[in-house]
Amino acid sequence: MIFAATFDPAAETARYIDGLGPEALAKAADYTTGSHWLLLWGLVVSALVTWIIVRWGILDKIWARLEKRGWALKTFAVSAAFAFLSSILLLPWSIYTGWWREAGYDRTSQPLADYLSQSAIGIVISALALGLFFLGVYALIRKAGKRWWIWSGGLAALAVTFMLLISPILIEPLFNEYKPVPKGEVRTAMEAMADEADIPHDRIFMFDGSRQSNNFTANVSGVFGSARIAISDVALKEASLDEVKAVTGHEIGHYVLGHIWRMVGVLALLSMAVFFLADRIFPWFARKFGSSAAISDPTGLPILLFVVTLLLQLALPITNGITRSGERESDNYSLRTVNLPDALAGALVKTAEYRYPRPSALQEMLFYTHPSVEWRVRNAMDWKAAQLKKEGGK
Repeated sequence: MIFAATFDPAAETARYIDGLGPEALAKAADYTTGSHWLLLWGLVVSALVTWIIVRWGILDKIWARLEKRGWALKTFAVSAAFAFLSSILLLPWSIYTGWWREAGYDRTSQPLADYLSQSAIGIVISALALGLFFLGVYALIRKAGKRWWIWSGGLAALAVTFMLLISPILIEPLFNEYKPVPKGEVRTAMEAMADEADIPHDRIFMFDGSRQSNNFTANVSGVFGSARIAISDVALKEASLDEVKAVTGHEIGHYVLGHIWRMVGVLALLSMAVFFLADRIFPWFARKFGSSAAISDPTGLPILLFVVTLLLQLALPITNGITRSGERESDNYSLRTVNLPDALAGALVKTAEYRYPRPSALQEMLFYTHPSVEWRVRNAMDWKAAQLKKEGGK
């Protein structure tokens, strides 16, 4: 009872965060702030690539070369060609942001050759996926006329659901090896937690996330029969048994609470809003990029995609707010079902190396997909204080 009365959640939270040390905190702040600036510079680079492709008239030449082919084939070819070409033009930027900078901050140990080989696979997949998706978008523009954007939400939801379904089966294994957690106390504990949530044992995996990143991470992916919980080998190596339990409880929370389906619904509504606005402002952007294409012209895809990217960037406070809400719910699920607040706090602090734990309220609202580590640790400590108070009152 005395310990419950003297336990100070604020002081414990400060102890966890300050335990990283001033040098690590400064490095995390620098990395995080730089990552946010990259969002702006990424738009500038995308605008430059869009301008180059439009001014070169590459897509117009492809369309003209396929003049005798059917509309669907031409639209798919132009869309896929744009995805491929833009990825090639963006490759130096991608190498800087995805490999060179990450290596500079000790966030990856991946050799450049491996990064490039995996990037090549990603470019091919993106070209095929973008080609098919925008074939659907332009078909909607043709068939539905001015109200095409209403149907775009359904198309986006179907596309995302399909990708979620096939990704764990066909795509993710191209980049990482997924396998059951080895026999031992960790696997036993994870299976016991899965049983309590009615999750089959074959839905929990470990993967070699250390191939690409040194980040302490885990995730939920897939839908229907492909849904699964995956924990990086980095987390399994660095975490204690209780931390693994706390992190697994968090990921089970995402699974049980259906957060994937929430995001599919949000994406459907967001797609309608974004395509509605894109339909209105496309002509202005087309003129600025020096194009005479209408929004219904597949050769205007570079401009349409830039407009969509810009609008999605402006919508980040909304989408990030929704994902932060899901992360809070999953933290609380872990606390309720696993009840290891110190272990959860210890695991969360490990993520502070690449996500500054003490952002300003504005910075968190605009850019953070997760609540700040400081808030999450304080939430865990508040939970601990409440449990100590209950135990002391018995």
